[in-house]
Amino acid sequence: MSQAVISSTQARDSPVMERNIHEMLKDTPVMNESNNAVHSGTAPPTPQRVGYVPHPTSLPLATTTAPSTVPTTPVSPTQNGDPTVVKAQQSKIETIKNWSISTYKCTKQLMFEKLGKTSRTVDTELEAQIEQLRDTQRKYSNVLRLSRALASHFYHVVQTQHALGEAFSDLAQKSPELQEEFLYNAETQRNLTKNGETLLGALNFFVSSVNTLCNKTIEDTLLTIRQYETARIEYDAYRTDLELLAQAPRTDANTARLEEAQQNYDLHKVNFEKLRSDVSIKLKFLDENRIKVMHKQLLLFHNAVSAYFSGNQTALEATLKQFNIKVKSPNSSFPSWLEQ
Repeated sequence: MSQAVISSTQARDSPVMERNIHEMLKDTPVMNESNNAVHSGTAPPTPQRVGYVPHPTSLPLATTTAPSTVPTTPVSPTQNGDPTVVKAQQSKIETIKNWSISTYKCTKQLMFEKLGKTSRTVDTELEAQIEQLRDTQRKYSNVLRLSRALASHFYHVVQTQHALGEAFSDLAQKSPELQEEFLYNAETQRNLTKNGETLLGALNFFVSSVNTLCNKTIEDTLLTIRQYETARIEYDAYRTDLELLAQAPRTDANTARLEEAQQNYDLHKVNFEKLRSDVSIKLKFLDENRIKVMHKQLLLFHNAVSAYFSGNQTALEATLKQFNIKVKSPNSSFPSWLEQ
């Protein structure tokens, strides 16, 4: 009975289901239209239902026009032909041009000098003094290197003596049977440390003074010498150029070039002679200053080392007072602001 009821119900519903399927098939697009939609990139047509309101696919944009007054780009002064800017640009170009010509001439002069194809201006006495100064700087640099090594090694010796004295003092408290021996060894190391700090102050002062002389005073004179050597090459380059133009045939173009070469030659000659005079003066004063400084420093070095290794503490302290050297212990801390 129940099976008969179910079958009759299915029979009634089947026509309804068939109508729904047919309506769904009607709503689907035709195959050709969907193919066209895929290939053409457009959406397939869909049937419009009754009462259907299509949604907009884009936002309505109001047509706006650009303002009538458009701000114009400010015109640079060069576009208006500003004479100041044009003159500055021409001056830069002229500077670059002159520098290029001068560099070419100097390089050519230097190469020809090395190849022996041209002459060079030689001041025998001045060049001998320059070479002697460079040799002196090399030797003083070696003295500076060795004295720095001595001060560094001696600093470690003083540090070791200080640590050894502390160890002896500590052992004197813990070894009553050897207390006397440990105490006088500790006292000896403390005295050696104190004298070593005094000698270390003298060594550091010597190193500082030689460093100033070697790397500042002498180097300043050598800088002027390098400028003088550059000016000498420029002078010889323009001198050679003037000599070649003087031997050329007399034409209007060569005459103008000869006048310009003569002006350049005179200008570089003045600069060369000025720097040569500066070098001579600096060498003279440097030699006097070097002798005075090294006389003081060598006397300090000799007296301090001799007094230390002879055990003369009084002479060692007197030497440092003579040269106004304040000794600072390597183990001491910086004074507080109240002490200052």
